[in-house]
Formats: sequence, C-alpha cells, structure tokens
Amino acid sequence: MPGKRILLNAFDMPVTGHLAPGVWTHPEDEAHRYKDLEYWTELAKLLERGKFDGLFLADVLGVYDVYQDSREPALRTGTQVPVNDPLLSISAMAAVTEHLGFGVTVSLTYEQPYALARKFTTLDHLTKGRVAWNIVTSYLDSAAVNLGLDQQITHDNRYQIGEEFLEVAYKLWESSWQDDAVVADKETGVYADPAKVHPIEHKGEYYSVPGVFLAEPSPQRTPVLYQAGTSTKGRAFAAKHAEAVFIMGHSTELVGRNVADIRRQAAEFGRDPASVKFFALITPIVAETDEAAREKYRDYLSRASFEGALTLFGGWTGIDLSGYTPDEALEHVHSEAIQSVVENFSKADPSRTWTPEEIGKFLGIGGLGPVAVGSPATVADELERWVAEADVDGFNLAYAVTPGTFVEFIDLVVPELQRRGLVWPDYQGNTLRESIYEPGQVRLRDDHPGSRYRR
Repeated sequence: MPGKRILLNAFDMPVTGHLAPGVWTHPEDEAHRYKDLEYWTELAKLLERGKFDGLFLADVLGVYDVYQDSREPALRTGTQVPVNDPLLSISAMAAVTEHLGFGVTVSLTYEQPYALARKFTTLDHLTKGRVAWNIVTSYLDSAAVNLGLDQQITHDNRYQIGEEFLEVAYKLWESSWQDDAVVADKETGVYADPAKVHPIEHKGEYYSVPGVFLAEPSPQRTPVLYQAGTSTKGRAFAAKHAEAVFIMGHSTELVGRNVADIRRQAAEFGRDPASVKFFALITPIVAETDEAAREKYRDYLSRASFEGALTLFGGWTGIDLSGYTPDEALEHVHSEAIQSVVENFSKADPSRTWTPEEIGKFLGIGGLGPVAVGSPATVADELERWVAEADVDGFNLAYAVTPGTFVEFIDLVVPELQRRGLVWPDYQGNTLRESIYEPGQVRLRDDHPGSRYRR
C-alpha cells in the first residue's frame, strides 16, 4: 500500500447506551438488540465485509453512581446499564467470520490469572487466533463493593497488581507447555508428553500459582494485548506490555503527546516504538454531502441525554458535577478513577475551560473522542489528519446509532480510504496479530517482554 495503512476497529458494548447516552431513543437505533445473539453475528459479518481489523468490546463491572450520588440517572437514561458480559458472544461471531478479530475488555482486578488465562486460550482456539485482551484495572467503587472489597483499590496499586498478573499470565501462556508437548499419538495412546508440560512455580506478592497450565497452546499463545489507560502509571504499563493502545482525547495535540511518551518509554524497555499500535477513539457521522451529515448530527444531538453525559463523566472521573453551577469551571481533583480523564478535562489544555454545560455537550455523542461529521471525503480527510498529527495507527470507531453508523462508514468512507490506498482491499494473514503487524507474526514479537518467558 502506498502509505501507512489505517487500522480499523468498531467500538461497541453490550448495552443500550454506550457513548451516545439517550440516542438509543432514535428510531433507527438498534442498540436494544444487544441481548440478541443475532445482533452480534450480523454486526460481525458487516464489519468483515468492510475489511475491519476487529470489533473492540468495552465492559464495566459496576453502575455509574457518582453523579447525584445515585444509580438512578444511569438506570433512567440507560447509560451503560444494564450491561451483559462481552466475552460470551465472541465464539458465535467467530463462527460466522474468517478474519475479523475480537478485542474484549476484562478487568484483571477481579480475576485470577490462572482462570482468566484459560478463558483467553479457549477463545484463541475457538477463533483460530483472532482474540485480544484489553487489559483494564477497573475504576468504579460500585464494582469493588459488589465484588468483595470495601472500596476500590488505589489507582497505582491496581497497576502494581497488574504487573504481577501479567507475569503469571506470560508464564502460563508462553512457558508451561512446550511447542511439541502435544503429540496426540493414537498408536501409543499418548496425547501430551508429561516431560514437556511444566509447572510455572510462581510465588509472588499477590498470586501463588505453582502448577501447570490447564490448556494446550493456542495459535497466538498470548492473545493480542490492548491497554487503555494514559495516566502516568497507565502509560508506563502500556509501554511495557501493550501491543495496541486504545487512546482517547479531544485534540490531536493532546493525543499526540501521550502517543509520543508511550513510544519513548517503549524504546526504553527495549521495544521497537513502532510496534506499539495506537487506536484513537472517534465517532464518524457520514452522509453523501457535508450538509446532510451536519443535519444528521443535529438530529442525533437532539436526542442526546445531558443527564446521561454527566453520569458517564462521574463514573469515569469520580467527580460529581451535580454540585457545580452550569458555568462553573472544573478544577483538578485527585481521583482513584480514570486519572487521565480528570487530567484531560482539568489541566491538559490550559486554553480551554470546561464547565458542566460544556462537558455535557461534548460527551453527548462520542464519549471522550472527537466526532467527525461530513461527506466520505471530509471524514477521510479528518482520519488522515489524526494519523499525521497524532501519530496514531488507526481508530476505534464508536457509533451514534447502531448499526447505522457502521453501515454508513463501510458503504461510504471505506471505499474512499481504499481509493487513497489507506485501507487494505482484503485481509492478509489469518490471526489478529498478523492483521496488526504482518503475515507470519502470529506470536508475540521477540522484543516484547512476554517473549522472554518462552522455553
């Protein structure tokens, strides 16, 4: 391809209101079908038709109850509640596709590495190597108290736990079973050579895992590793472990600073900085002409829930804006929630003042990322600008209405990007890691720290 290929993920969540709170009321929106397996299999086939690299699935384990110190706004507006488990639809989507990858968010804070590693190995087998894990540490107190804790673990401590969690997972995925451990010899009756299956003998501060891994090696062994936090600790964690980073911000300058810092730190860990792929959040609203797209955007905005937007903000930041006046400037507040979001709205851009009114408008459609509104050429120009100015490799494309936003992007923008040589005409390779890197790169790159655990 003549230029840097743009990687494309669709961004979804098994809820009625993902990043456009209230817009589920639009007559064209089908988010209420999130409970139906057919919604997910139809979406997967649609995205594969559009040559998307993957479907990226979000998740939360608690209710957004910071705004007004109540769960009622989230429930009333359908803002990321009710929410189903995103893991359980992946096998069905894999069965109706051949190339589409599946990135799924799972919080390590409430999992045991021995059990979670098996879940991802199982999915990697069933998808034939098309699964990724978006590593998060959770941020909602409502999740912590319902999962056995008195309160949320502090932000930095969550990342310390995460370091050891990944160490255990690497040992299970990469070192417990040798490549030739499975012989499946029907003549001798030997399935696996016991001498080639090893206990990992891990004893650490947070986890004790002495035994062998339960599952035989899958195509990728370690799933593709995503990460989605850009706090100071989050950037360091991403630089060390992430193969792809989901990054959010309202300007190319803000996102570009975080991209550059993570690439710099990746090099310090001995990794090729270019091997860390960045997916920026953006919501495309597309029509045949710019004016038709703007009219569509106005229509969606008329249904956006201001209450739902401030509910999202409260969950992400731990800050209750119900005590602010509409035009009161947001001050920086320390939080154990998503620190990067607090920083983005309070001090990342000194030239901009954020008030509850402005925050509510901004978060009405598209969450923490920009909205690209226009004709296919206009939206393609905007994507190219973000790649050039922020040094991102691709996009997590959110929807205003589903599946309509994805249908319009695939039918209108993908052909324009293909004409420019920026999106591939067809898939190359078979696994998700090959899609992100190149055909033949099925397992972790040699410069990734997880590869050091190989036998």
